[in-house]
Amino acid sequence: IEAVPQKIGFRTFEIRDKIMYLNGKRIVFKGVNRHEFNPEKGRCVTNEDMLFDIKFCKKNNINAVRTSHYPNQSEWYRLCDEYGIYLIDETNLESHGSWQKIEECDPEWNVPGNLPEWKECVVSRANAMLQRDKNHPSVLVWSCGNESYAGEDILAITQFFHEHDTTRPVHYEGVFWNRKYNEISDMESRMYAKPFEIEEYLNNNPDKPYISCEYMHAMGNSCGGMKKYTDLEDKYELYQGGFIWDYIDQAVYKKSKAGKNALAYGGDFNDRPTDYNFCANGIVYADRTPSPKVQEVKFLYQNIKLFPNKNGVLIKNQNLFITTGGYEMKCQVFCEGELKFVSNTSVSVLPQSEQFVEIKYPDFIDDGEYVYRVSMHLAEDTMWEAKGYEIAFGEYVLSSEKSVNKEQKASKEQLRVVKGDGNIGFYYNDISAMFSITEGGIISLKKGEKEFVDRAAKPVYWRASTDNDRGSDIAFKASQWGMASKYQRLTDFKFNFFENSYQLEYDFITPTNPPTKSKVIYTVNQECKINVKLHYYGQKGLPLLPVYGMEFRLSPLLDRFSWYGMGPDENYCDRANGAKLGKFEMSVRDNLSGYILPQECGNRTGIRFAKVFDNVSDGLLFEMVSQPYELSVLPYSTFDLENAMHIDELPPVTNTFVRIMAKQMGVGGDDSWGAPVHPEFLISGEEDIVFEYSISVIGEQEKQR
Repeated sequence: IEAVPQKIGFRTFEIRDKIMYLNGKRIVFKGVNRHEFNPEKGRCVTNEDMLFDIKFCKKNNINAVRTSHYPNQSEWYRLCDEYGIYLIDETNLESHGSWQKIEECDPEWNVPGNLPEWKECVVSRANAMLQRDKNHPSVLVWSCGNESYAGEDILAITQFFHEHDTTRPVHYEGVFWNRKYNEISDMESRMYAKPFEIEEYLNNNPDKPYISCEYMHAMGNSCGGMKKYTDLEDKYELYQGGFIWDYIDQAVYKKSKAGKNALAYGGDFNDRPTDYNFCANGIVYADRTPSPKVQEVKFLYQNIKLFPNKNGVLIKNQNLFITTGGYEMKCQVFCEGELKFVSNTSVSVLPQSEQFVEIKYPDFIDDGEYVYRVSMHLAEDTMWEAKGYEIAFGEYVLSSEKSVNKEQKASKEQLRVVKGDGNIGFYYNDISAMFSITEGGIISLKKGEKEFVDRAAKPVYWRASTDNDRGSDIAFKASQWGMASKYQRLTDFKFNFFENSYQLEYDFITPTNPPTKSKVIYTVNQECKINVKLHYYGQKGLPLLPVYGMEFRLSPLLDRFSWYGMGPDENYCDRANGAKLGKFEMSVRDNLSGYILPQECGNRTGIRFAKVFDNVSDGLLFEMVSQPYELSVLPYSTFDLENAMHIDELPPVTNTFVRIMAKQMGVGGDDSWGAPVHPEFLISGEEDIVFEYSISVIGEQEKQR
């Protein structure tokens, strides 16, 4: 392989060699994998874990791995040769504990630095790696190690690499900390640089290509704002991509305090000092189940970019060497989630080129929202996945004037209203709704004798803190919103009848500094359909809002939900590029993401309507009024998630919690120890928010709509 002959665009993750998980009685180590010798093949057979890893890379458009922070097992390199993965091969050197004190640079005790007693040792380690791995074509770059500052000893490693291999460039991030040794690295390498910092470098007459040897710290619910990084690849020729930190959560099964076999992290073994769950920052969980973050990674790492419209699709083939002829192109049109058209074809677009391909779609005369989706699928079986697997997609949404899912039922009976001293009831056919004046909202929604609502819904301003929320101090700065969600006070109530409907108006005040108001107006029509309007009154001096919406505590029998919006996996305003607009369905329990530290999860953006229902499809329908909303449906409340330190500490399921939100702030991911969510994905506490949706009681007939 020539030394980076043209722009590669690393779409990558890190591999770290640590304990992965307990499999029965056997602890499996990544990098010390088990092997069985096969005499017929004359070589070791790779275990199922390593095969999973290499196939995962290929299926999710990942094209490079940095073997941080020391060489991996040789079988991994052979697989990368065979399957086609670029490698940055990293010398066994990592000593940032000797020079970095709580994120501050203090090289007084730097090892190896310029210490002569270390020089031969570290060069020997580099030599061992080079001699072992030099014939692997997958090795594209040599790395001098990681986070060991700089000095004459590491410079000697670079000189050794250049002397013994003139075909590969050398990488080292540490020169960022000491520019006196800039010649150590053939590329500018940074860890967790913000997008604007990368652009500052690339706009300042750089003399080296740039990579982020670590970026998008994938700890817990993270990888928000990733598109800001991947967009740089098309904007700057010298931007060569980055390596997500990292691939897999490091955790091991052990008996929990409750006697359950559960994944454990730092501190669970009475180990002190510890970084607790800081080892859980992978895009797959410790048991190798892909996390929802993968949906975004796969999309943003697509080598084939697809930009459809109602006339065809613009195809940008960013592969370096192959055409799109090895893929089948599928063209689909959906009307409000229902498939209306599909066709398959193939087209050959040359590598590093683009082409607009016309598609003959039928004329659609029905009103509604249309999604034009074009996707690329494997035309033949490969080593890593079967024919038909989707490798890339793009969507175009075209809406008409008609609102989504707004069929109206003909009224059969008159709405009956019963007004008591503290409650107001509405009755229509077998549907009833009850509002409490003192509780501040809906306290009952029933179909026949089946009750759906457990307690009155209230405005919600808080989410269960993510790892990034804690690291960036959002959990501290916005903490008063947690108390506001829990202890807001009802200050006024009004009940009116007008225009053939009934209106119930509740005013709340928050225990924030300064206090602010939130108003909830319920309008009940003659078919007992309830329109809900929320108005948050912003106040100068209030911190940003994590969330604004309502949380419903419902019967646990409502254990499934479906939605028309973005999916299928969890997504957020800063992590929704890989989501598709469509109809999806799942169980409430399955919507709890497997983050090792329970936190905010299960969100969906762009919701047009959602249904929460039981085993006979009785339940509730939540519809947008003028703008899509955000949704989560979980078996636990915000505070259940906030209080638990492990998934097995969550209480038994006793309710279904539905959050209907005007908006939720992004999750962020530039790093997990200080980087804020990007401004465009935040919610100001100083500005008003107005939001509407509707609630209907449904049965089997309505559920099928």
